[in-house]
Amino acid sequence: MLQKPKSVKLRALRSPRKFGVAGRSCQEVLRKGCLRFQLPERGSRLCLYEDGTELTEDYFPSVPDNAELVLLTSGQAWQGYVSDIGRFLSAFHEPHAGLVQAAQQLLCDEQAPQRQRLLADLLHNVSQNIAAETRAEDPPWFEGLESRFQNKSGYLRYSCESRIRSYLREVSSYPSLVGAEAQEEFLRVLSSMCQKLRSVQYNGSYFDRGAKGGGRLCTPEGWFSCQGPFDMDSCLSRHSINPYSNRESRILFSTWNLDHIIEKKRTVIPTLVEAIKEQDGREVDWEYFYGLLFTSENLKLVHIVCHKKTIHKLNCDPNRIYKPQPRLKRKRPVRKR
Repeated sequence: MLQKPKSVKLRALRSPRKFGVAGRSCQEVLRKGCLRFQLPERGSRLCLYEDGTELTEDYFPSVPDNAELVLLTSGQAWQGYVSDIGRFLSAFHEPHAGLVQAAQQLLCDEQAPQRQRLLADLLHNVSQNIAAETRAEDPPWFEGLESRFQNKSGYLRYSCESRIRSYLREVSSYPSLVGAEAQEEFLRVLSSMCQKLRSVQYNGSYFDRGAKGGGRLCTPEGWFSCQGPFDMDSCLSRHSINPYSNRESRILFSTWNLDHIIEKKRTVIPTLVEAIKEQDGREVDWEYFYGLLFTSENLKLVHIVCHKKTIHKLNCDPNRIYKPQPRLKRKRPVRKR
């Protein structure tokens, strides 16, 4: 128990009110909070507002003064301030003055820079025509685009496909590096990858908000979050964008990168080339390299500020370069009768 009371800001999950509470222990703050919000103490707990970390007595002394906490009752969950963002996103199809006013109030009240950045992004886009999909519904969004693009999802699918196709062209330029003897095998691998890409439409669904959840990198409303840098925690809290909202956001989104975690030029393609040259009767697992080159298994969407030109120092998995060779069954000796 602390000698001096620690002051915190406390809110309940479904209450608009917020109280200043002081206590020498986590349990004391919890007890006072339950009393303030008239909630049952049994089964209740405290967590940090920013990231949802649940507080314990051991952790309580390290919590800074005036930290913002959320009081949860039994069965409730809190994932951090992103939970607040989710509530804003759910209202984007019907933006109204009350929503904007509430967000502006949050920006005025809070000091957390990460939260302010996200809410500012939301306020910037909430009045935009995010829900509109066709050229007729939002003509300004399509300014500068060819007339063949009649809906937003179609154009953004094309944008993603173009990036994936550029990676394929890059791989296609390497047959001369494997030597004459291995060229046939390289072309066979390349052909298999091409067929796979055509069957999934070059993974254009990654940018399509109408695609199924596992096939896209955005929310159903079209929000994308930075997935890098790879050697640090995700910068979800620093960069987000909705290219479906307005023309400026669409153009800005084109500067975001689909980066390879295991680098394409320095690692993946050279490893593929070497595997084909040194296969010695083994069969190269082209599907493993396909995943590294063209899918979200190894591709991450990264804001231009977080894009790193440095070597990531990650290598291909040596156990997945070649397909497993089938084990030969041993013949059992014939028993004499």
